[in-house]
Amino acid sequence: MKQVVVITGASAGVGRATVRAFARHGADIGLLARGIDGLEGARREVEAQGGRALVLPTDVAHPDEVESAAERVERELGPIDVWVNNAMVSVFSPVKELQTEEVKRVTDVTYLGVVYGTIAALKRMLPRDRGAIVQVGSALAYRGIPLQAIQGFTESLRCELLHDNSGVHVAMVQLPAMNTPQFDWVKSRLPREPQPVPPIYQPEIAADAIVWAATHRRRELSVGGTTVAAIWSNKIASTLLDRYLARTGYDSQQTDTPADPDKPDNLWAPLPGDHGAHGRFASRSTGSSPQVWANEHLGMVLGLVFGGAAMMWSARQWRLRH
Repeated sequence: MKQVVVITGASAGVGRATVRAFARHGADIGLLARGIDGLEGARREVEAQGGRALVLPTDVAHPDEVESAAERVERELGPIDVWVNNAMVSVFSPVKELQTEEVKRVTDVTYLGVVYGTIAALKRMLPRDRGAIVQVGSALAYRGIPLQAIQGFTESLRCELLHDNSGVHVAMVQLPAMNTPQFDWVKSRLPREPQPVPPIYQPEIAADAIVWAATHRRRELSVGGTTVAAIWSNKIASTLLDRYLARTGYDSQQTDTPADPDKPDNLWAPLPGDHGAHGRFASRSTGSSPQVWANEHLGMVLGLVFGGAAMMWSARQWRLRH
């Protein structure tokens, strides 16, 4: 039976790659984003794989739009099996230069958009006692930005679902630096062009992890070794990490190219055109992650580790006896 999937931020970047990944698995997909050009491109890709796609121009900062989109998906595609919260906007700026309305906008989309999407999904999944919600975050969820609120919200929700013995599953996928179009349209006050902090990964790696998380009952999946390193560094040596980022953080987020102060951004409205999944950093990006493979095949990896350890112990015992 076909899955019905809803993806926010479906028009470009990781969301667009996730659309393609679910489409390859034969899903019917509700496509939510602001940019109609990208949504139409995503629709054509789903239909090329034999699936049905529903284009739903939606600003996730508005709960009535999210609820309306969810209602339409159920009416036209069927009961929602998977809801992926992926939409986000950002501002690259020192805190002292931020405008309060910009902070509110980022929070409304990146945090409250997740809340509104989760509420819309739960409204439909809980009565059926099934479904999966995947929250797309990043290693920065463990640092001081709005994504940190998503982490707390998701952990609280997970406890509630366990308390109610619900069959609905919620997972978080934490991402590393991704080669997406975000860096071509993000609002920035940095003196040079913004870039993802290397090492950079292709969005297909994230998309495959999101599809995997939707069908496996893992509470959290970290993508890329740098994500794991960032999370554990923050837990073990947060003060040292603060000092390291103070020295390196500004330069690592910028290229050597001076920024254009008049460059348009997508904070308040989408930019025209179909921007696809990839950004301009393909030559510096990797398309594989052994860490993700090991994470998704954890049982096999642990079996090999413990099996190897047992064989070594048995060989040592044999040598001692002989």
